[in-house]
Amino acid sequence: MLIYAKQPIYYVIQNHPNKIKTLYLAKELEKKEYSRLMKMGFVVKRIPNEAAQKMTKNANHQGFLAEVEDYELSDYKSFFDKDFILVLSNLTDIGNIGALVRSAYALGVDAIVVCGIKNLTLEGVARTSTGALFDMPLAIEHNIHNVLNDFKMSGFTSYGADMGGCDIRETEITQKRILVMGSEGDGLSSRVMSKIDKVVSIKMSHKFDSLNVSVAGAILMDRMRYE
Repeated sequence: MLIYAKQPIYYVIQNHPNKIKTLYLAKELEKKEYSRLMKMGFVVKRIPNEAAQKMTKNANHQGFLAEVEDYELSDYKSFFDKDFILVLSNLTDIGNIGALVRSAYALGVDAIVVCGIKNLTLEGVARTSTGALFDMPLAIEHNIHNVLNDFKMSGFTSYGADMGGCDIRETEITQKRILVMGSEGDGLSSRVMSKIDKVVSIKMSHKFDSLNVSVAGAILMDRMRYE
């Protein structure tokens, strides 16, 4: 798959250089840096900006593109032996999903399950997560109800994010836990909420309707850490 932009590509170069097949450069680099990249074991090709624009469909590539090995999805049932799972229900914005993947990796989440979405553009998630996707096990399962039931049967407690929930700071958090985040506009459906063990929220200091889902998710993940 093709990823682009400097930060995600340098993340892969530094952490998973074996996943890169070809690095495309549409900008000039310092000679020392270019020589270093040439010794990394993957193909490095210089291309004109016009070619880079065509490859990325006129997106902001910053002069860096890379053909990398396809990301391998996991089966969510392989996560039952883990402790901290993030479940995303009907999120559609790739930027938000990528930001949540990045925060999840930084804040100790063991794996992510994406539910209710037909097609997830993994290239976009890799880019917007700044490459963290390559270090985060991720599964896609359409039916969130099966996911929640199976995790519950495996000893997990589910915590759903909703403005009407209990203050996360006053909520007891079990070691085997799931944080469930709903869609950007509608949050969690009533049917999903009925399967949640505990509904939690972030109490505001001032009157405000809500936080962006990726920001709220990062705050909740941090407050649910076992460290």
